[in-house]
Amino acid sequence: MRIVGGKYKGRIFRPNKKFSSRPTTDQAKEGLFNILENRYNFSDKTVLDLFSGTGSMAYEFLSRGCKNILLIEKNYHHVRFIHEVLKSLGAENARVVKTDVFKYLYHNPEKFDIVFADPPFDLPYLGKIPKAIFTSGVLIPNGLFILEHSKEHSFLSHPNFTEIRNYGKVNFSFFKA
Repeated sequence: MRIVGGKYKGRIFRPNKKFSSRPTTDQAKEGLFNILENRYNFSDKTVLDLFSGTGSMAYEFLSRGCKNILLIEKNYHHVRFIHEVLKSLGAENARVVKTDVFKYLYHNPEKFDIVFADPPFDLPYLGKIPKAIFTSGVLIPNGLFILEHSKEHSFLSHPNFTEIRNYGKVNFSFFKA
């Protein structure tokens, strides 16, 4: 796994064999961040990374100077790996919480500028994630929610949906609060 841009560009981290997540491809990360960097100044943005897995997307936000990043992941081995990477980067503005995403959303007092979710593509309730985000109130007004998913899912009819970007097997659906 490699950080593709920002101040940590080129840093490589290797998850151990206990990892069961599917990291986002470098091509998809580069494409997504090309879009985001043209639209946002990250230095004043707070980011919530749901279903963090390796933490790959959070490291990209961190590398681009985001103000504060919170990673939510329930797998113990993944959380441990994320802690190790954050420590090696000296990241004082990022933290990880080991919990279920939906429990966090409905008991969370914090609000974020950007929420990114990369659930397992075969998650049975993947289609319910956008509704959970918008009913939880986790996004600030005009905040951005990005959902990574396979082509088997479509969110075009969701009232907050704004656009979709495709990078091979990876799709990013964008939603606005």
